[in-house]
Amino acid sequence: MRAQDETPSSHLRVERLSLPASLALAVDGKAPFAALGYGTPHGVAWMPTVNARVLSANGAMADVWHVSRPQHVKSGTTGIARWRTDGHWLLGAIDLDEATEKQGLAELAHRAYRDLFKTLDQAGTPHLQRIWNYLPQINADGGGLERYRQFNLGRQEAFLEAGRAAFEGAPAACALGIHQGALSIRFLAGQQAPLPVENPRQVSAYRYPETYGPRSPTFSRAALADIGDGNIALFISGTASIVGHETVHHGDVLEQTRETLRNLQAVIAAANERGTAKFSLAELDCVVYVRHPSDTEAVRSIIEGTLGADAPMARHAVYLEADICRSDLLVEIEAHTVAAGLLRA
Repeated sequence: MRAQDETPSSHLRVERLSLPASLALAVDGKAPFAALGYGTPHGVAWMPTVNARVLSANGAMADVWHVSRPQHVKSGTTGIARWRTDGHWLLGAIDLDEATEKQGLAELAHRAYRDLFKTLDQAGTPHLQRIWNYLPQINADGGGLERYRQFNLGRQEAFLEAGRAAFEGAPAACALGIHQGALSIRFLAGQQAPLPVENPRQVSAYRYPETYGPRSPTFSRAALADIGDGNIALFISGTASIVGHETVHHGDVLEQTRETLRNLQAVIAAANERGTAKFSLAELDCVVYVRHPSDTEAVRSIIEGTLGADAPMARHAVYLEADICRSDLLVEIEAHTVAAGLLRA
């Protein structure tokens, strides 16, 4: 029995909608809890956008998040972080324009994550569920060190300073290269820690050898989160054509896409062993990042040929133009899905 002064938990739900359908949810001055937009306008406060060109025929889309206590939703800022929370779940956004800041990318990443962790502490939502990172020119040289490796320096340092899990237990995440705009971080947090999941076909990213940079990437391959109402969410990090820790199928976007799908299937199989919730590749809501827009139809053909054109993953996929964190990778897929069930301790 719940004590009278105990705050009831809030259930989380997500749906992928077109931009018009998403905006239609904001009626009478009341917006949904929050959304992550793909190709959506920058001026919608409750819908921070991913500043990348949409390659999908359906145009701008959004993943709209709903909570079961919308009357409790409030918004605010903590340092450079903007956020919306219902007291149980929080979705935040950070944008830092390097053109106006007088710091290097490592310092900017450190600053961004420092304010991110302050946000979680002050809001009482201490556990990161999922992070999306977007940085301009991710593969470019940053004065002797690739910009992605600079980003990893600042990110991991902030995790360690905040006493957060930077290795085992790190949250699910992706990091993509956008062609313009600010260093952008989007993050979902809650009151319960998710269960990290690794891919048995790959070395954990936080255990990469030093050949990939002075600090390893800080993320787990996936995470399982209890989102309430008997449902479990699977958040799959950015996944690409990597076996062990090495890129495979150099220069072949078709084979890289096939390998990426094999890795997604391996992560799903690992997740299915962690509880009674059962997930499938065909049911994912995915974002497909393509380095060369001319490869979009080739990537789509592999996904549809593998799953069938009518599979939800194929029908609902959002394709974006983006650089992948390694210059030899041509495609990356990140995803989420929800299934009924329980997690094992």
